[in-house]
Amino acid sequence: MTSTERAMSGLLDPNTVLRRHVEDLSARFAGMVNPETVERMVFESFATLGRTARVKTHLPVMACRFATERLTALAQAKGVLAKEAPEVLFVCVQNAGRSQLAAAMVEHFSQGRVHVRSAGSMPAAEIDPVVLDVLTDRGMTVTDAFPKPLTDDVVQAADVVITMGCGDACPVYPGKRYLDWDVTDPAGRDRDAVDAIAADVETRVRGLLTELGA
Repeated sequence: MTSTERAMSGLLDPNTVLRRHVEDLSARFAGMVNPETVERMVFESFATLGRTARVKTHLPVMACRFATERLTALAQAKGVLAKEAPEVLFVCVQNAGRSQLAAAMVEHFSQGRVHVRSAGSMPAAEIDPVVLDVLTDRGMTVTDAFPKPLTDDVVQAADVVITMGCGDACPVYPGKRYLDWDVTDPAGRDRDAVDAIAADVETRVRGLLTELGA
């Protein structure tokens, strides 16, 4: 193997990429989260997302983004990282439809005045394409979202946890506000049905943002 081929192999090796992410995130969260926890979260995120991801090419990058979200949530829950805005978490089963609709709308309508996360108790491999089309038609193009598993750290960091048909999968912590939205699952439904679901979610999201002063 030539030196060029070895270099390219290193660039494509997931373990090498993940190690770089561990170094970067350890520096970013220095004094807030210990390096061992950073390493565990990066590799754990990679393994967890790898169980459902259909395309593995960008998996290390997705794992880094997921780990960053989790580390931020952990630091916030520990009180060592200040929250810049109220934290809202949407949870459904697959994190491919309802929770993605709600998260995109909160981000769009709040214009940064609310920070939103979403997760699924049994995440799907990808976001429902009809849901993405409906969001795009509403001017809410989603380019970097993907289904994520529910973890304790994001629940602990949330100020409001909103569940959508995931039963008792979401852990309950004292002092947090929990809501359950009875929203129809868009999975397998046609465009008109998903449009109606999106309209329902938008009404609920606007009401939530009004309550939060956002």
